[in-house]
Amino acid sequence: MRHFGWIVAAPVAALMLAACGDEEAPASASPSDPPSSADAGQLYTGIFTVLEGQGHGPQLCSAVADSFPPQCGGPDVADWNWDEAPDATSADGVTWGSYSVTGTWDGTALTLTEPPLAGAATSPVVPDDALPDFSPPCEPPAGGWAVVDAATATVQGQAAIGAYTETQPDWAGTWVDESIEPAVMTVLFTGDLERHEAELRQVWGGPLCVGAAERSMAELTTIQEELAGSVPNLNRVGPEYTANVVELHVFIDDGLQEQLDEQYGEGVVRVSASLTPVE
Repeated sequence: MRHFGWIVAAPVAALMLAACGDEEAPASASPSDPPSSADAGQLYTGIFTVLEGQGHGPQLCSAVADSFPPQCGGPDVADWNWDEAPDATSADGVTWGSYSVTGTWDGTALTLTEPPLAGAATSPVVPDDALPDFSPPCEPPAGGWAVVDAATATVQGQAAIGAYTETQPDWAGTWVDESIEPAVMTVLFTGDLERHEAELRQVWGGPLCVGAAERSMAELTTIQEELAGSVPNLNRVGPEYTANVVELHVFIDDGLQEQLDEQYGEGVVRVSASLTPVE
């Protein structure tokens, strides 16, 4: 059974980082041997907010600012016709809607090959294996998970865990599994687990799992920053704590997963794409 919970606040350097297209990546950050451009005849499909206004034509958006009218930006959509787009909304010079789109990709823009469909009716269900699994990677202690010191099983105790992990270079992630009662705090490190558990027990009295990870948060954050400055058509990038990997979301994966597997090691960076090939 998949468990659900939440990530404990992390140092600023480890937070999800949105890429800035104007940043120049250091030479070491650029993926070697960039993948070839997409096949000009290959069709791709995906579900997006399409928005026109704010000084630009129709664009694909994977993330939308919570405002009215909404704000977002992304690759251009060629051959777009709002008369063929169902359920569009317009306000203050901005027109937008959620759509399933299909077309060809030239590396910078999507050219439609058929009219868009209403996105709400075609949105895919996100599979369970695409979501973080907050299960603690420890066997339950004898007698089950329990509070051992109510005086420190508090919000202040959680804050103390965060303060502690900020000082530990081998820290690799912290989260809470709320599907277990009482909720279990998991903290990962790349080594010296007994010492870390003993020191955390001085500040936290709730259920605690101290587990091992292959890569520290500092390592994941370094990879994140390299990718943010070097990968084109990037939507978002950041560490996925529970899997101890970096998740990279792009508009199209044109051989990028294989390239990053070779550069960083298989599975260290997990690539997902908004546009998927039409078979």
